Amino acid sequence: MKTILHSDVNNFFASVECATRQDLKDKPVAVTGNPEKRTGIILAKNEIAKKFGVKTGMSIFEAKQYCPELVCLAPHYSLYEEISLKLHELYLDYTDLVEPMGLDECWLDVTSSMNILNKTALQIANEIRERVKKEFGFTVSVGVSFNKIYAKLGSDLKKPDAVTEIPKEEFKNIAFPLPLNSIVGIGKRLEEKFLLMNVKTIGDFCDLKDSYIKQIWGIVGLRLKANLMGSEEEKVKNYYEATAPKSIGNGTTTIKDILNRDEIEKVVAFLAEKISKRLIKSGYQARTIHVSLKDNEFKKYSKSKTISSCFATDVLIKEVMNLIDSFYTYSHLIRAIRISCGNLENISKHKQLSFFDQRQENASRTIEKIVNKYGQDSIIRASEFSKFINRKNHTEE
Repeated sequence: MKTILHSDVNNFFASVECATRQDLKDKPVAVTGNPEKRTGIILAKNEIAKKFGVKTGMSIFEAKQYCPELVCLAPHYSLYEEISLKLHELYLDYTDLVEPMGLDECWLDVTSSMNILNKTALQIANEIRERVKKEFGFTVSVGVSFNKIYAKLGSDLKKPDAVTEIPKEEFKNIAFPLPLNSIVGIGKRLEEKFLLMNVKTIGDFCDLKDSYIKQIWGIVGLRLKANLMGSEEEKVKNYYEATAPKSIGNGTTTIKDILNRDEIEKVVAFLAEKISKRLIKSGYQARTIHVSLKDNEFKKYSKSKTISSCFATDVLIKEVMNLIDSFYTYSHLIRAIRISCGNLENISKHKQLSFFDQRQENASRTIEKIVNKYGQDSIIRASEFSKFINRKNHTEE
């Protein structure tokens, strides 16, 4: 039987902000969008703000009705990515079977580790919890169980700063009375659909016939039921053998609407730098690009193309701008731009490059090393484009 942990950082964005800024200690804090930049909602909140009734998804205005002293901060995504990778390093002290789920959650298969470390799963889970608190300054909740779905459920059952075990011999008694939406993957629409059929709990769902589940939810529903019934088939992936993502992309909504090619290229350069960094960090290069533009009337323009494999910033900028030139006439005010790189493949050490290509890709790697060592602002492009972009308002795949 496997032993799986699921470690989930409590209130990740807000916890990182509070842990890295002493002036925020004992204050209600929320990470938010900026109303002037069209995203004025609560993205994350700390436990103090939560006790005042602040909830994720609230408008900033509404949240301050509950908590007038709420400190609202813009998100710092590069910092969250940095902390996330350091957390992974901590988890890798216990096993190489570490599978991230977003920036703040990870599964760990410690089945073999228990014998090697001569510790129980609960001892490992509590050690991780205490180490994170001491080394990072925030807390995690850890679930301990025999498969991934119940390890995840365990970390959700008791927050913050807790370890919860769901043993195989007791999983039905613990889980089956819980609401169906306690399980990841059950969204509001699915929950409402099942409620109409008087399926309210995890146990109610598991009592449904396979043929009925397949009819209304297909193979996904059948797999979920198998896991809820105690299947151990879904394995935790090896951290160093992760499969390539389908795509890597970035998008942003501009502070003000933009029109001319130079302004659009500055936004593209900002996004391409982000994507290049992530490609290098992941060890992939892209063979296709997709560009999507949205004008101030919310009309979308988009197109894809196949390119020669690359990960260098300058090459991405050139390819993206060539693609935009091929389908967009620069006749409407643009409010949002998104770039996505797909058809990813591992960067080959033996790839044949021209001298110019080699120089560009070496430069991208060198820039990434300098930024990692000395910080995000240690190297910037000569063109000044901060007035066009809300650096904190972007989405990633």
